Parts: sequence; structure tokens; C-alpha cells
Amino acid sequence: MKKIVCFSIFLLFLTAFAQAADTIKIGLMGPLTGPWGNSGKEMKLAVDLLAQDINSKGGVLGKKIEIVAVNDEGTTQGAVQAALELVKLNVTAVIGSLTSSVTEASQNIFSEAKIIQITNASTAVRLTEKKLKYFFRTCPRDDEQSRVIVQTVQKMNLKKMAIVHDNGLYAKGLADDVRLLAGQKGLTIVFDGSLIPGRQDYSDILKQIKDSNPDVVFFAGYYQETGVLLRQKNAMGWKVVFIGGDGAGNADLTLIAGKKAAEGFYFVSPPLPDDLISKEAMAFLADYKRAYGFPVRSIDAVFAGDAFRVIVTAIDETRSTDPDKIADHLHTGFVDPSGLTGSINFNFKGDRLNDLYGIYRVDADGRFIIQRMFQYRQIVK
Repeated sequence: MKKIVCFSIFLLFLTAFAQAADTIKIGLMGPLTGPWGNSGKEMKLAVDLLAQDINSKGGVLGKKIEIVAVNDEGTTQGAVQAALELVKLNVTAVIGSLTSSVTEASQNIFSEAKIIQITNASTAVRLTEKKLKYFFRTCPRDDEQSRVIVQTVQKMNLKKMAIVHDNGLYAKGLADDVRLLAGQKGLTIVFDGSLIPGRQDYSDILKQIKDSNPDVVFFAGYYQETGVLLRQKNAMGWKVVFIGGDGAGNADLTLIAGKKAAEGFYFVSPPLPDDLISKEAMAFLADYKRAYGFPVRSIDAVFAGDAFRVIVTAIDETRSTDPDKIADHLHTGFVDPSGLTGSINFNFKGDRLNDLYGIYRVDADGRFIIQRMFQYRQIVK
């Protein structure tokens, strides 16, 4: 009886090994719980949907795609644990993570393991300035975003700017870029400071900013703090123009701020899903809604879909899962003219070569209304 049991276990092991060998594992590292949980879950739903479509057509290189999702909880500590787990699981490539500080915490782990990593939402400039061979991103980076922000302020003929950030990797880097470019364009910086994220009362710093008498306040940070600032600015009766970066472009912003307080707020972001104009994007958005019964809310999910498509296409075009072959191809020979968010190719740093941004204003109903869309530094909408 013992021999039969041992032999059965051995057969199960061989079966599991054979199944694993018949799949190509692609990791998804993102915040599946916590404050960023909704965005992380949307990333997974998008990637799962695209993987199902590929698998229904026979997979790639004769193998099915297996999505391995790991929760990094939106923290740097969680990112380290998630990255180590994905390395242990022997994934071919990884999509994620969401925020720049979390992605940075995982970079060296994947680089040392020679695993392709494509972030879909981490925009901090220094992530690609390291020139890590296996690191790429499908989202634009912050120095392009800062150009659109300053251009928007100039177009509104505002001269005196207050700059505030949350001191994180993404926010501080974006604030630095905006400060530099604003100075070059002749804007006057009347306030320049930071706040502590996670607080529910910023009335002290708002009073300091108001006393500096700016025409416009630029906040580099995420939607949680943006919402609190807008709510308390409204309670002060202060009507100053307020503008943010892509970290503010979350549907929950108006829930935190309230529609009245959020009205008139501007932010710069890659186009939100409903504003994408390619036929590939529109088809994907329709498939997503049909599959799940609700629409995509976050552009981060669409960029995650682009990252998945890049990985699968590169594997197919190189006929290999070898990380060096894939990385070399992405750096020098890869062009996908039919990406969900437009044409995709990369430079030697791993940055996407085309910028894609929209200027948004929150209306009285809490809707994000696009004012202009830029691609390749040209207005396209």
C-alpha cells in the first residue's frame, strides 16, 4: 500500500511538472488590497482577460499563458516580498507595480534575476535613468508630464505658482521637474513645500500657501491627499486654481473631496479609458465591460494590458523566453503600432518613446472632462 501511495504522489508530481512546463508564466505585481486595491484589481482583470484571449487562440510558442498575481499591498516592504515570490515561481516577465516607490523597491530583485519587468503606472524619472537592461514602462514619465502641466498653467495666463508635494519618490520628482521648467518659463514660485501623506487635516499648510497669494497651486501627490486638500480649501472659501498630476486622476477623488469642492480642479494624466481613441482600445474596453459587467475605470489597467501585449508579442517575435533576447529586442527592434494606448516602442533606457497626456477638469457632477489631449507633443483632441 505504501508503494502505491508513493507512486501516486510521484505521478501527481510529474503531472504538475508537465503542466508547468506547458505554460509561460507572466507575473502581475500590484496592490490587490489596501488604498490602491481597486486599481490593482483592475490591472489583474485586464491582464486576465487578455491572457484568456491569447490562450483561446493557442497561446504563444505553443504554450498557454499563466498569469501569476501577487499582492504587494502598495508598500515597499510588500514589493520586496512579492518580487522574491515571483522570482521563486520562475516567471518569464512581470507587469507592475503601480506606484513609483513600490516599483523601485522591486527593481534590483528582478534585474539580478534577469526577469523582464514592465511597469504600467510608475512614472518617476529615476526608475529608467538607472538604465537597467530588463526594466521598461508602458506609461509616460514625469518630465513629460511636467511639460504639459506648465504649459497648461501658461495657457491660463497664471503667473504665481505654489508647489506642494508629499515627499515620495513620484511626487518629489514631479515637483522638482515642474519647479525647474516653471522657472525656465518665467513663472514665479511663491511657495515651495511638502506635506505628510495620510493626514486628514492640512488646514495649516493651506493657510501658509494662501498667505503667499498664488494664482495657482500645483500639488504633486495622490488622489487621497488631493481630495482632503480640495475639501478643506473649499471650507476656507478659497477660490484659487488647483492643479495636480496623474496621481490625482482616480474616480474616488470626488468621493473624498465632495463634488462641490472638487469642481474646477484640473489634473494632467494619460487619457482616461473613455477618452482613448484607437480601435484597439475601444474593442478592449467593450470586451472588458462585456466580460465583467462594468467598465474599466483606471488607465493603469489599460497600461497593464499594454504591458501584457508587449511581453507576449516580444516572446512571439523572438521565438524565445530568454530574457536577454527579449530585452535586446524591446530596446532596439520592437514596434507595436496597435497598442491599446497608441504606438509602443522603447528607447535604450526602457522608456516609452511617445508621450500621451490629457488635461482634465472636474465638472459640477464630479465627472472628469478632458480639455485637450497631447501625443508626440501635438494636440490630437
